[in-house]
Amino acid sequence: MSEYIYGYARVSTREQDLSRQIDLLRSYNCNEILTEKMTGTKSDRPELERLKDKLRPRDIVVVESFSRLGRSTKDLIELVNYFEEHNIKLISSKENFDTSTPQGRLMMTVFQAFSQFERDLIVERTREGLQSARARGRKGGRPRVKQKNIDKAIKLYDTKTHSLAEIEELSGVSKATLYRYLKGREKQNG
Repeated sequence: MSEYIYGYARVSTREQDLSRQIDLLRSYNCNEILTEKMTGTKSDRPELERLKDKLRPRDIVVVESFSRLGRSTKDLIELVNYFEEHNIKLISSKENFDTSTPQGRLMMTVFQAFSQFERDLIVERTREGLQSARARGRKGGRPRVKQKNIDKAIKLYDTKTHSLAEIEELSGVSKATLYRYLKGREKQNG
C-alpha cells in the first residue's frame, strides 16, 4: 500500500488567510489538504480530529509549522507521539522536521524524553505535596462522612418517602456513598 500525503493548515481567526500555508502544502504534493479556521488554544479542532481518523500506517502529515499543529508544547508532544505510535510520518516545513530522517527520529526521542520528564515531575510534586500534608497532620482524599449521617440517610432511604436528592440534602451523604453502604448491608444480610 502506498503512502498518502495529508496537509493540515490552520489559522486562528476567520479573517486570516490560509493561502500561504496551502501553497506550501501543495509543493509537498499532498493528496488531500484539511484546513481549519480556529484558535490553537481550543482543544476542539474538528478537522484535526477528522485527519486523525483518516490516517493509516505509513501515511504522511505535512504542516507549515508546529505552531499550526499543536496548541501547546504538551499538546504538540502528544500529537507527535500519536503519529509515531500509529506509524505516521510527520513533516514540519518551518522547523525542517521529518520523522523519516535520522534527525527527525532524534527529535522524536527528545520529544518523548521531555514528555516522560514532565509526567515524572507531576508524580514527584504530587508525592511531595502529600508527604508535606501528612507531616502537618492532614490526610488526602475526601473527609469521612459521620456514621450518624450515614444512619440517617439509610433510615430515610428505607422509608421510601424521599428521593435520593432529598436524602442527600437532608443527611449530607452523597448518593454514591449511600449506595456503597446499602450494598454493604445487602452483603451482610444476603
